[in-house]
Amino acid sequence: MDIRNTALSHVHKALGAKMVPFAGYNMPVQYEGVTLEHINVRENVGVFDVSHMGEFIIRGEGAFELVQKVTSNDVSKLVDGKVQYSCLPNGKGGIVDDLLVYRIDEKTYLLVVNASNINKDWDWISEHNTDDVEMENISDKTSLLAVQGPKAALALQSLTEMNISDMKYYTFQKGTFAGKENILISTTGYTGAGGFEIYFKNEDAEAIWNAVFESGKAYNILPVGLAARDTLRLEMGFCLYGNDIDDSTSPLEAGLGWITKFTNNFVDSDFLKKQKEIGIKRRLVGFELVDRGVPRQGYDVLNEQGEKIGVVTSGTMSPSLKKAIGLAYVPVDMKFEGTEIYIPVRKKQLKAKVVSLPFYKG
Repeated sequence: MDIRNTALSHVHKALGAKMVPFAGYNMPVQYEGVTLEHINVRENVGVFDVSHMGEFIIRGEGAFELVQKVTSNDVSKLVDGKVQYSCLPNGKGGIVDDLLVYRIDEKTYLLVVNASNINKDWDWISEHNTDDVEMENISDKTSLLAVQGPKAALALQSLTEMNISDMKYYTFQKGTFAGKENILISTTGYTGAGGFEIYFKNEDAEAIWNAVFESGKAYNILPVGLAARDTLRLEMGFCLYGNDIDDSTSPLEAGLGWITKFTNNFVDSDFLKKQKEIGIKRRLVGFELVDRGVPRQGYDVLNEQGEKIGVVTSGTMSPSLKKAIGLAYVPVDMKFEGTEIYIPVRKKQLKAKVVSLPFYKG
């Protein structure tokens, strides 16, 4: 498969980033080191190039009805300038993808999807577009920076007349930013550290990147790779598609009941409503190791008798907490905080305990 570059790949290489193939793109996995980058996002501000993400515009008559049909959350709760986290149920009790839904206006929605699922999601939504609603895939011409951390607003406010410092969580504005027009900036992110995501045309990428770093100099701004993005999201207990959720996991099992609203009919709403009534058999939980070691995706989860009861979906050594943490599916009666489980690592059964999410509570 051909590996593609983002509009900023050459910038990352010039900065000495370690580049790796990810979701079909040549992406920076780290610059100076995962722990350093991770901690800087928690304490200051860091910039991620996440231009590999996918963006779809759904517009015109029937746009609301289509988005409402294919997503699990209630789109009617959105107003202009508001963002919603949601998922695309797959019609069989699983998840096609998780995504963000932006309401531009009552007949225009921006859907932001995972890079590895762009074609899959487009085909799925198209399949359900029985009323020929206008759809446009703008992924290839859109760049995206995530500027994350407690000092993000301080670092960026001088670049725009939009009042981004007082924006509420999961909202967005469009305006001039770093001298470029029609820039969308939202208070979203995947780190739990606060900050923004900025959408713009590919041709503006390098100018905006340079302006952001110049403006953020006084706030210890650093470029951050995908490795730290993963440790940051895991500390918050955020699901990663392909690890913690996929076509075989229901949103209820994944703890995403809060984005599964039965106030309207959507793909799989009847199935999931019945699943909720009957009760799920397994649940995604957070755990931390009591014994020394590091859990990794795919490791078994055992009970005290040594019987396999689940599998680790994500695991790492938390840079903020200095603890080994992870997510795993376990029987629903073992989801409670303090429940002891065991993770076999290098022929040793390491004791772990279920803990509440997020791991990092700031």
